[in-house]
Amino acid sequence: MSLWRAILALLSILTFSACGGSIELACDDIRLYQQAAEGKRVQAPEDLDDLDTLKEIPLPKASPAPPRPPGSPCIDRPPSVGSAGS
Repeated sequence: MSLWRAILALLSILTFSACGGSIELACDDIRLYQQAAEGKRVQAPEDLDDLDTLKEIPLPKASPAPPRPPGSPCIDRPPSVGSAGS
């Protein structure tokens, strides 16, 4: 029975150590979410009432930040977000 336990322990160590490798994050690469664009508004058909614009959720704009130098490490926190009106 101790041979089976040793094999099981060795397999579990190998399995978990395979997942723990270091991953290089290149923050200069453009991510999919950074390519997002605002979509067009939903239009109600002519025979229906228009949608209530007061029930839309305004998305705030991110505060402008100076460009980061190439090769700089990833930021720990996202940029601050201001209100849509500012």
